[in-house]
Amino acid sequence: MSIEIGPGTQVTLHFELRFPSGEVVDSTFDYEPATLVIGDGNLLPGFEAALFGLTSGVRETLVIPPEKGFGQPNPNNIHTMPAEQFSDIQLEKGLVLSFADAQNAELPGVVADFDEQEVTIDFNHPLAGKDIHFEVEVINVTPSVTH
Repeated sequence: MSIEIGPGTQVTLHFELRFPSGEVVDSTFDYEPATLVIGDGNLLPGFEAALFGLTSGVRETLVIPPEKGFGQPNPNNIHTMPAEQFSDIQLEKGLVLSFADAQNAELPGVVADFDEQEVTIDFNHPLAGKDIHFEVEVINVTPSVTH
């Protein structure tokens, strides 16, 4: 009898994240499959919940809406900074830059717009506000071993 994916299971799978346009964001299909325990925090809860009930051998494409994936963009995460702070950088829209947050942790930001005076940086997750096509091929499902 096949074990269904759910809380308390360990899953080995291949996955691919794509935009609705078909552009691939991340994929393991050409590499080693991923192994994770449901509930261990490796997958966002909305992605985990979408897997519930699947069994070994299943290959499906699931659509994860923003509310269950990376959320909606927050306008408070878009900041305008003086252009002189970026004088040593060749700016272009879409360029990802690394900043330090208040705790000195790395925080990526994307150049959304710029001119001679100001640079607009978007600190929202790049996948925020987007439906994500989540293709999965479940290789194995076992009860997780808890310590």
